[in-house]
Amino acid sequence: MTDIAISHVDSRQLAVASQWQLVWWAFKRHRLAMAGLVVTAFFYIVAAAPGFFAVNDPSQQNARAAYHPPQGVHLIDLAADGSWSVRPYIHPYALKRDPQTLQAVYREDETRKSYIRFFGTGYAYKLFGLFDTTTHLIATDNKNQPLFLLGADRLGRCVYSRIIQGAQISLSVGLAGVLLSLTIGIVLGGLSGYYGGRIDFAVQRLIDFVLSLPSIPIWLALSAALPHDWPATLNYFMITLILSLTAWAQLARVVRGRFLSLRTEEFVTAARLDGASEWRVIFRHMLPSFTSHIIASISLAIPAMILAETSLSFLGLGLQPPTISWGVLLREAQNIRSIATAPWLFAPGAAVVIAVIALNFLGDGLRDAADPYNK
Repeated sequence: MTDIAISHVDSRQLAVASQWQLVWWAFKRHRLAMAGLVVTAFFYIVAAAPGFFAVNDPSQQNARAAYHPPQGVHLIDLAADGSWSVRPYIHPYALKRDPQTLQAVYREDETRKSYIRFFGTGYAYKLFGLFDTTTHLIATDNKNQPLFLLGADRLGRCVYSRIIQGAQISLSVGLAGVLLSLTIGIVLGGLSGYYGGRIDFAVQRLIDFVLSLPSIPIWLALSAALPHDWPATLNYFMITLILSLTAWAQLARVVRGRFLSLRTEEFVTAARLDGASEWRVIFRHMLPSFTSHIIASISLAIPAMILAETSLSFLGLGLQPPTISWGVLLREAQNIRSIATAPWLFAPGAAVVIAVIALNFLGDGLRDAADPYNK
């Protein structure tokens, strides 16, 4: 950690600061990383309580709203007497038929208004999966008039609400998968590098075997082998397990190399002579010395997990409907006719791009802040 990176901190604070305080002070100076932190935190807050941020029931079908276009929100409400106020509202759309082509056409009915309320009442859901409530961040004052901020799909389901609900699955797959692969990689890589000998040989051959496997065909084969009649929760767990079992090898190799270089260092020898147990030497002295490498691996692994789940679900070999994830939602955009009719079906792809970019910015900032040799 350089003095330049934390030059804004008082020297007396610097003298007594802990390692994590130094990391935080350096991290705050990375503007893109701070922006990534804000966006990532927002995404995970939404994923924790999707029902609160959704405006319609994501599973509710409406045959009269098939491919309903996105509705524009008006902020200035003009009264009949010429006065105005800031009060968001929408004009409901009326479904009509083109007399020439008989194609369904949605036209805005400017004679009617449906006002939008913050912390309004909507469909019933469980907050954090525990509490029954009907309170939503935004809701219309007319329960019979749905609000389609990003339009509707071919079954009349709200795309915006489905993206919000899909964030819970897609983001948690990345987090759970990385935690599992991180645990496997650190344990096997640490044992290989610390003990060496036959243990090192066996673990390295296992790593070589895993790295030699082509990732995409393995994902496709293992996902296709899952029974289609499994419940959604079991299918979700198995997809996470499959992604984790093919992602730990690179981290294990990095951890093994660092352990090989550190096990002969003086501070490790001093800890052994002081009577520290092997587990204390590994987890208290050796692992913290290359935290930046682990952070860099995690920051790259989470977006990769999200993209892997999205790709598998998009191809129809990952999560299956009625489970809602960003990959499942993007399957609606596979048909050229659907894309031409409703280009807003690409909106889940935008959510994937924003989440991956934010996580990469966050990871880069954490890596640079935790690197003691960063200049």
